[in-house]
Amino acid sequence: MTSDLCRKLALIDEHKAKLDAARPLPKNTVASLREKIALDWTYHSNAIEGNTLTLRETKVVLEGITVGGKSIREHFEATNHRDAIFYVEEIVSKHETLSEWQIKNLHHLVLNGIDQQEAGRYRRENVVIAGASTTPPDHLHLNDEMQRLMAWYESDTARELHAIERAAELHTRFVKIHPFVDGSGRTGRLLLNFELMKAGYPPAVIQKEDRLTYYDALDMACLDGKYDAITELVADAVERSLAIYLSVLSTALIRK
Repeated sequence: MTSDLCRKLALIDEHKAKLDAARPLPKNTVASLREKIALDWTYHSNAIEGNTLTLRETKVVLEGITVGGKSIREHFEATNHRDAIFYVEEIVSKHETLSEWQIKNLHHLVLNGIDQQEAGRYRRENVVIAGASTTPPDHLHLNDEMQRLMAWYESDTARELHAIERAAELHTRFVKIHPFVDGSGRTGRLLLNFELMKAGYPPAVIQKEDRLTYYDALDMACLDGKYDAITELVADAVERSLAIYLSVLSTALIRK
C-alpha cells in the first residue's frame, strides 16, 4: 500500500471515530441518512449497469410509482436493489458470517422478477466481459473458485487488512470470478458494502460518473493483483458518505 493511501485510510478512520463518538444517533437522523444513502446507492449501482432511471425517477419508483417510458426491468432493478440493501442491513445487524448461501440470496433479490431461472444460481455457461483484460473462469470451475474466495475471506491474510482494503479486495475477487450470468456487478457492490458496514463504516457509493475510473481500477486489480487503485476509489466513496453523516450531525448540533 502506498504512503498516500495509508494516510487517506488513517484520515477516514479519524472521521469514523467522530461518527462513532456521536452514536447512538438520533432516530430520525438515522432514518433520513439511511434513506438518502440507499437511494444514492441504488441509483448509481444500477446506472453503472445501464439503467436509465434518473435519481428522481428512482426515488418515485421506490415509493411505488410507475415511471412512464421506462421498462419493467428498470423498475424491478430499483425495487430489487432496495430489497437487497435491506437484506445486507439484516445480516449485518445479526452479525452473520458471510457465506455462499448469503451471496446467492443477495443475487436472487437482485434478479427477482427479472430472470427467475438464473436468480441465485451460479452461471451454467461461459461469459466474457466487454472491455476487460481478463476472462472469468469456466463455469465448470465456479464452485471451486467460490470456495477459494471464501477460504481467502476467512484467512488471516484477509482479516489483517484494513476494512476498506478487505472490502475492495473481496469485491474485486468476486467480480473477477463473475459467478452469475447477470447481476454480478450489483451483487459485488452489495458485498463490498456488507464488508464495510460490518466494520462500522457507512456504505461506499461508487458513482456513475466514476464508472470509467472504477472499471479501470477493477481491470488493473483483476489483471495483476494490485489493489491500491480500487481501494483508493472505495476509500473516496466511503469518505463522501462519512462527510454526509458528519454534516448532518453538525447541523443537528448547531440547531440544539
